[in-house]
Amino acid sequence: MLNLLQLLGQHEILLISCPLFFTLLVIFLIRPTGGRKLNLPPSPAKLPIIGNLHKLGRYPHRSLYVLAQRFGPLMLLRFGNVPVLVVSSADAACEIKKTHDLTFINGPKFSVAKKLLYDYKDVASAPYGEYWRQMRSICVLNLLSNKMVKSYRAIREEETALAMACIKRYCSSGLLVNLTELFSATTNNVICRIALGRKYNEDTNKFKKLLSEFLELLGTPSIGDYLPWLAWLSHVNGFNARADKVAKEFDEFLDGVIEEHLNRRNGDGNDQKDFVDVLLEIQKQDSVGFPIERNSIKAIILDVFSAGTDTTFTVLEWAMTELLRHPKAIKELQNEARKVAGGKSSISEDDLHNMHYLKAVIKETLRLHPPIPTLLPRVSTKDVKINGYDIAEGTLVIINAWAIGRDPSTWEKPEEFLPDRFLNNPIDFKGQHFELIPFGSGRRICPGILLAMHINELLLANLVHKFDWSLPGGASEKDLDMTECTGLTIHKSSPLIAIANQCPF
Repeated sequence: MLNLLQLLGQHEILLISCPLFFTLLVIFLIRPTGGRKLNLPPSPAKLPIIGNLHKLGRYPHRSLYVLAQRFGPLMLLRFGNVPVLVVSSADAACEIKKTHDLTFINGPKFSVAKKLLYDYKDVASAPYGEYWRQMRSICVLNLLSNKMVKSYRAIREEETALAMACIKRYCSSGLLVNLTELFSATTNNVICRIALGRKYNEDTNKFKKLLSEFLELLGTPSIGDYLPWLAWLSHVNGFNARADKVAKEFDEFLDGVIEEHLNRRNGDGNDQKDFVDVLLEIQKQDSVGFPIERNSIKAIILDVFSAGTDTTFTVLEWAMTELLRHPKAIKELQNEARKVAGGKSSISEDDLHNMHYLKAVIKETLRLHPPIPTLLPRVSTKDVKINGYDIAEGTLVIINAWAIGRDPSTWEKPEEFLPDRFLNNPIDFKGQHFELIPFGSGRRICPGILLAMHINELLLANLVHKFDWSLPGGASEKDLDMTECTGLTIHKSSPLIAIANQCPF
C-alpha cells in the first residue's frame, strides 16, 4: 500500500499534465447517484480518483487504527475504484468471519499474487471451491494434523538443541547473539526438513533475502489493482520487474526441489517420505478427482515454506523483544522453565503442557504483534448487511487484528505487555475468540497454527531455561528499537541483538 502512495507522488506531474486525468475527474464529479438510499458505514472524506489512499501511511494497520478511533469499528474507505470495509472490533470481526463467513470466503485477485502464487494455485489465495478443499485437505492430513505435527517432534527437538549449542558457542567466545537470525534459521531448518526432506543451509542467506522480498511484494499490491487505468505505472517504476524476478527465482528453486525428489524416488526408495514426496505420489495416482499440475505442487510448497518460516519466527522475535523490555516477565518465565525442567539440561515437548506462563507470553505477544496485522484481505461475494450497514458485492474487507488486540473496550491497559492477563483466561488464538485472531478464523483460518506453536514454545522455553539475557552495551529496556518493517508480515526493522550468559545446572 505504501508503494501506491509513493507511485502517486512520483508521478504527480505526469498525472496533472495528462488530459485523461481531467476527463476522469469531471466524470467523477458529475456522475449521477440514483438508486435506493443505502445505509453505508461511516467514511472519512475522500479525494477524487484516489479516494482514501492518501490516508494510509507507512504502516497501514496503525493508520487504519487511528481512523477507526474517529469513524468506528466498521468504516468504509475507497482505494481508487475499490470500496474497502475496515473492521476494527471483535464483534464486527465475528460478523464477517462467523455469521457471514461464506460471503467473505474469497480473497481479492491482486496482480502480484497472480504472478507469485502460480495464478492463485496455493491454499492461501485459491478461490473457495473443490480445488481449495482438496489442496487444504492434503496439507492438513499429510503435514499439519495433530498426528503429523507430533510425528515431527524429533526434528523440532534436534533443531532446538542445535540452536542452543550455537548460542553456547557465542557465550564461550564473548560474542553477541543475533536472535533474529537464529530464529529465522532454526524455523527455516525445521520447515525444510519436515516439508522438503532436508535443510538448505548453503542457500540460507539467499532464501532469507528472497523470502523478505517475496513477502514485501505480496504486501504491496500494484496501483493497477485499485486504479486499472494506471496499471502501466507498475512497469515504469520497476514493480512488475521485481515481481517477475522474485517469481522466477522461487520457481527455479522449487523446480530443483521437485527434480531432486523425483530422482530420489527413482533410486533405491529407502528414504523416508516428506511432504513433497506425498504431493508427487498424489499427482501420480491422480486420486483427488482432477489432475494436479506441477505448478500446483510448487504453489503448495511455496505456501508451506514462506508461511511456515516467516510468521513463526516473527512471533519468536517479538516475544523475545518484549521479554527483554520487561525484566519481571522474563524472570517469571525463567522460573517456570527451570521449575518444570526439574534439573534437566533441556526442556522437552513433554514439559510444555505445564508451562502456563509460557503460553500466556505467546498469547500476549500475538495480541500486540500479530504476524500479519490486517490478516489476508477478503472480498464480499454478494450484497450483505453487516451490523445494519449495506455492504456491496465486490467490497474489499480488511480485518485489522492489530487494532482488535488494542481495543480498550476489550483489553485493560491495551498498550502494555501483560502476560498475566491470559492466566486463567479462556481466550485463545485458535479462531473461536474474536478478541484474539492473529491467524484468522472461519473456514480460511491458517491451518498451520499447531505446528507453529510447537516450534515457538519449545524454542522460547529452552532459550530462557539455558541462558540469562541482557541488552548489549549496558542499554536499558527503553532503548530497545521497536520500529516495524513494512510488508505482508511485520518484523522488527532492525535485528534483535542480545547478550547470552549460560546458566549452570
